[in-house]
This record gives sequence, structure tokens and C-alpha cells, in this order.
Amino acid sequence: MDAVAPKPTGESALPEGHPKVAHGKVGVLLANLGSPSGTDYWSVRRYLKQFLSDRRVIETPRALWWLILNGIILSTRPQKSGHAYSIVWNKERDEAPLITITRAQAEKLAAEIGSDRVVVDWAMRYGDPSIPSRMWALKEQGCERILVASLYPQYAAATTATANDSAFAALESMRWQPAVRTLPPYHDDPVYIDALAVSLQAGLARLDFEPEVVIASFHGLPRDYLDKGDPYHCQCQKTTRLLRERLGWPKDRLRITFQSRFGRTEWLQPYTDVTIAELAREGVRRMAVITPGFSADCLETLEEIAIRAGETFREAGGTHFAALPCLNDSEEGMRVITHVVRRELMGWV
Repeated sequence: MDAVAPKPTGESALPEGHPKVAHGKVGVLLANLGSPSGTDYWSVRRYLKQFLSDRRVIETPRALWWLILNGIILSTRPQKSGHAYSIVWNKERDEAPLITITRAQAEKLAAEIGSDRVVVDWAMRYGDPSIPSRMWALKEQGCERILVASLYPQYAAATTATANDSAFAALESMRWQPAVRTLPPYHDDPVYIDALAVSLQAGLARLDFEPEVVIASFHGLPRDYLDKGDPYHCQCQKTTRLLRERLGWPKDRLRITFQSRFGRTEWLQPYTDVTIAELAREGVRRMAVITPGFSADCLETLEEIAIRAGETFREAGGTHFAALPCLNDSEEGMRVITHVVRRELMGWV
């Protein structure tokens, strides 16, 4: 009896005329919060509606929040936010700074670890390019495994979790799903802490004054999110403590605060704007602010801190104020991103 030939496998097993399916690659998707597509009323309104409709971000009962959002916020806030964005807007590229920097981070990461097998891309949770669209793009390029790397050093349901939700939602429409990993928080990673310390020291060395106090300002969250079990507050505290220890500074030299609150509910304290004004009234004349929870400069760092917080400090009696840049796509910033991505790709690459 003649031997039976084995059945073909892989691409050669596809029916004649069937398109070949790309496969065998690993994808890395850097993700951040997002920005509006423009500074005009309608662009900002679309962005805010998507952002503030997210149940991870706003946990107010749906019916009540729908009335507040559509009846008040989306009627008044877009114009104010649009003006703020216009101050920091990258006019050369016609995009928000967060978009510019995240793209640069992805390009530099690709230059460092990219190959015929590893594909690096980037996305935004709100606005464009969206996380689902880039998940699909990576899949179509043959990525059977994807690391979703949301660049939030400290975990919060309103940031990390909702980005992961968006990535998982993209899988729902895929017949052949890639395997997916998500980047865990790296708030206490020694490479991250060291990068913050080196960046801070370099930033201070460039100033023409010596700050009496340095504020580490993190984005705020409603206090009840902490009460419900969100680890964000604790991780921010640990980052600040480890940075203080790495620098050898006393507690009063590096203070933690929380910014960007809105509404009438209590948020994580101490508040950045309140603390800055109080310190100035108490006699502090020279201050610098860092924002360790932001992996890239954005509206909250460039307008809220660098501009408005500086005005608050001077109006209360301060004389010298500096907002130091985030890690961004600097050498230290890329050292952190490359480190955590390589760590999470172990066993895949």
C-alpha cells in the first residue's frame, strides 16, 4: 500500500485563492489618555463627552450624571478647555502635546526593540488614534501576541483599567484573538524611581534659583475611589517616599499633592493649588513642581501647573516658580519605557 502523504499545514493548507494570514509577530501598544483633535468648541466637546461618559472615570449614578454632563458641563466646559488647549497646542503639527510626545515615545521604542518580529504602535483611550483601531492594525500585521502598555506608573481604575477595558473590547469583534498582556503599574520600579531622581536633579541644575520646596503633584481622584479600594493614592505615596529616599531629602523638601479636581465632592488631599498658595503665604518664595504620575507633558502639566499654578504661587507672595518637565521621550523617560516593556515581553521575545 502506498504511503499516505501528510496533510499540508500553515498557509499552504489554505484553500486556493484564500488570502494569506500574517502571523508570528509580537505587538507593543503604548497607550495614554488622549486629547481632542482641535481646540474648537465641537472638537473639545466630542472629546469631553467620550471621556466624561466613561463609567470608570465618573461613577456618579448614570441618570444624574447624564443631566449634569449634557445640561451643564458640555454646554460650558468645551470653550474654557479649548482656550486652555490653545495655549499649549503644538501648532506646527496641529495637535496636542500629548499626541506629539506619545508618538515620539513609540518611535524611539521601535528603534530600540522593533524588528521583523516586534511591532510597536501607539494609541489613545479617548480620541484618535483609538486603542481598538490600533489593536486591529497590530493584528492585521500578524501580531499573535500584544502587550498593551498604558503609560500610567500608578494604577487607577479611571486610567489603567479603562485603557485595558478598551483593548479587551476590541477582542470581542475578533474571530482569531491575539494573546494579550497588560502592563502592570511601575510606581515603585527602581529604574522609574532612579529616572525621576536623575531628571529632577538635572531640572533643578538648569534653574537660576534654588527651590525651598519641591512639590510632587499627581492627578487627583475622588476620595471615595480610595475608599472603594483603588490603590492609586497608596502608590502615589510610595513613589514620592521612594523618590525622597533616593534623593536623601527630608519630608518637607519634597511634598506630595493632588491636582485637577472638579465638582463638589471631596478629592484626594492635599490639593495642589491650595498647598501652593498656603506655602507662599507662610513665606516660601522659591518653588518647583514635578508631576511624576504623568509619563508625558499634557494640558494638566503645561497649562494647569506651569501656568496657573505659577500664577497662584506668585499671587500669594512667591517670587520664583518652575514646573519641571515630565520624563517624556527623554533619555531617562525612554530608559523607563524600554525597561518595563522588555520585562513584560519576557517569554514572548
